[in-house]
Amino acid sequence: MEDMLIAPPEILKIVGHPIRWSVLTRLARSDYRVQELVAFLQLPQNLVSYHLRQLRSIKLVNERKSSADERSVYYSLDMEQFRSLYLQAGEQLHPALTGSAVDLSDKPADKRPQLPLRVLFVCTENSARSQMAEALMRHLSHGTIEAFSVGSHPAERVHPLAVRVMERAGIDMSQAHPKHFEEFLGQHFDAIVTVCDRVREVCPVFPDDPERIHWSFPNPAEVTGSEDAQYRAFEQTLLQLTTRIRLLITVLERKNRNIS
Repeated sequence: MEDMLIAPPEILKIVGHPIRWSVLTRLARSDYRVQELVAFLQLPQNLVSYHLRQLRSIKLVNERKSSADERSVYYSLDMEQFRSLYLQAGEQLHPALTGSAVDLSDKPADKRPQLPLRVLFVCTENSARSQMAEALMRHLSHGTIEAFSVGSHPAERVHPLAVRVMERAGIDMSQAHPKHFEEFLGQHFDAIVTVCDRVREVCPVFPDDPERIHWSFPNPAEVTGSEDAQYRAFEQTLLQLTTRIRLLITVLERKNRNIS
């Protein structure tokens, strides 16, 4: 009889622990440092670090040194890896469990949120990551979400490689220009997304206490080497932003639908 027993997929054994699931629940919404996770969970740091290592062992969680303070490390959930392993586990149980998910964008028009959603992306120079995120949010939400981007120390222009990468993806950024976050102080937003470690420390407060999300992305503009290497860095940023923004759209629309 023992030979008939089948061990569950590794992802189910890993994520089934309450502490690890709690960590994943936090990282599904924002990137955090270990000290912040410790504060959320009210657990010893060595215990939280242990469970982070377990999650990293199957590459569900990534770590990256903060660009604001290299003594700090940001942890992020690799949603694509989670999705892949989750679907593999489902297929092992029954092929029917891996059918196509419902696309919320295909819901009838009267099912869409009635209230306008507004998202602000914040970076230091507002020349690459935040500008790309703003344009992507508008594009992927089909205009149902109002997106804006600002910087704490705006550059003189949007990085030309950001414009080129987005143009190749079919998104026009030719009219984009860097803006200071002071232009938007006092305005309402449903979410404030910082895409730069440095600006997270100085991001101002906005009315109605909007949800604050942090994505710890490396700055593609700081990549050196050949033009091809620099271009690939912007392409990678585009891919990462696309994944995160698709998920954020789903979260915001569901939340707004429940409120409406």
